[in-house]
Amino acid sequence: MASNNRTSTYTTTSDHDRPKSADAKKDMWSSMLDSVASGKHLPEKNILVLGGTPESQREFLESLSTDESRRAGDRQNSKQPPIANNFALGYTYHDVLDADHEDILARLSIYLLSDPSPSFTPLLQPLLTPQTIPNTLIVVLLDWSQPWFWLRQLRDWIRLLRTLLVSLDADCKEKMEEVMISWRDRGRGGNSLDGGGSSSTAESDVSLPLGPGEWEEALGLPLCVICQNSDRIEVLERERSWKEEEFDFVLQFLRTVLLKHGASLIYTIPSVTSPLQSLVHASLGIHSLLKREPLKHNVIDRDKVLVPPNWDSWGKIRVLRDGFDVEAINKGWSLDIEETDNFVPEPQTNGTDDHPATDEDVPQIEGGAVEVYEENIRDPSLDALQAASGENSGHKLEVSSLDTQSFLGTQLEVLDKIRNDSSGMDSSRLVRGRQMSQSTVEDGEGSPTDEGRVNEHIGPVQFNMGGIQVDADDMLQRLKDRQSYQTPEPETPMGGSDGKNQNDALASFFAGLMKRGGGSAASSPKPGAS
Repeated sequence: MASNNRTSTYTTTSDHDRPKSADAKKDMWSSMLDSVASGKHLPEKNILVLGGTPESQREFLESLSTDESRRAGDRQNSKQPPIANNFALGYTYHDVLDADHEDILARLSIYLLSDPSPSFTPLLQPLLTPQTIPNTLIVVLLDWSQPWFWLRQLRDWIRLLRTLLVSLDADCKEKMEEVMISWRDRGRGGNSLDGGGSSSTAESDVSLPLGPGEWEEALGLPLCVICQNSDRIEVLERERSWKEEEFDFVLQFLRTVLLKHGASLIYTIPSVTSPLQSLVHASLGIHSLLKREPLKHNVIDRDKVLVPPNWDSWGKIRVLRDGFDVEAINKGWSLDIEETDNFVPEPQTNGTDDHPATDEDVPQIEGGAVEVYEENIRDPSLDALQAASGENSGHKLEVSSLDTQSFLGTQLEVLDKIRNDSSGMDSSRLVRGRQMSQSTVEDGEGSPTDEGRVNEHIGPVQFNMGGIQVDADDMLQRLKDRQSYQTPEPETPMGGSDGKNQNDALASFFAGLMKRGGGSAASSPKPGAS
């Protein structure tokens, strides 16, 4: 009995302990795998690239690579991520490497859109969630090949963004307010622009208050404007006769407009190292663990401009060149970006010097910043068109068009009239032609134009004489030639038939044939009969 009790106790204890040991091992491995997975997890960042062409968007993606040597090595040794940016909303991704090219700091999901049409708003809405908003940057691409379109392009993109952000739900809007508050305090009062905000509590306490025009039109997301191909500044100077006044005007205008949104500005040149990578990474809160590169502003070199967020002010903008009305441009831009019920991106054509009185009834155009910009930075193609249309003489080229249905209605009336007239035209065309020919033959008069019209309608008049086809027109011409060259003979006392009378008889004979439509030799009088 004792033996049986010991066996039973041992068996029960052993069965109870084994499940505990297995569960403990399972929990241990799960925790280890979870820790490894969390350590390998990459921070996800999003960039929404607006504007540009597929080629200029690819240039921007190339500029995000670490350096030239790394780019060459990646092309040779590894497969580059594909770029889909030819239709609607494009996509690609990019891994941000540390300074030693060993560690991946973050993965960028890059969405590309070239057309500011409101139809693409539903494609952008799923990209903005309470989780992605703090890690999203908006980039607008402009090109120095067409600087006269910049303000119009910026206005269309800002309108689209305002429409998009207003359509988000309450949670997204609350998160955007938090992001904007953080961005307004970031980098102010001498603090560095980094993802963690101010470097110390003491520095955050002395942050400067907002100045006039700063953050008046916050979008809810950080914005960076990139002006590509700034090497074309020399082309504008050489071919368009641009001077320093024009370049300073463009820079002052951009800085004033972007100051309202707390945006940054940078000029870039293809294949030339620039602080673009540092600006984008800092705007997304991505920083190297080995090397920190502080962003340094530059408004002196006209092809290497860099204006970091929260650095600019109205006072700094005025210093660049006197006479620039910052207040008026600030108010005009607020009018330009106001939401409209029928917002459609306008064609990039504007910039005439004088404006008709009817324009004063449109508040978004009167005193708008876009209008002022395009009056000073004119589109060369419009200047050539206006010169050809005689603008200097006081005449302006005006083009008007009818509604499609109205135009088709007028054309239907014209077609009906032509159809009604054509029914009687065909039946009387031959009769009129024969009458004209008959009148010409009988009178002996007629211009080459009349003969040409007769021949066009009825063709040559022919008849059969004794089995021979005779051309009446040719015969009459021969008789006329004979009469003109024939020497008149003395009249006979009896009034006999001379050469002239014979020619008149022949002419009457052939004219009679044409009246009757032709005849045979047997039933016709012989020539020369009295």
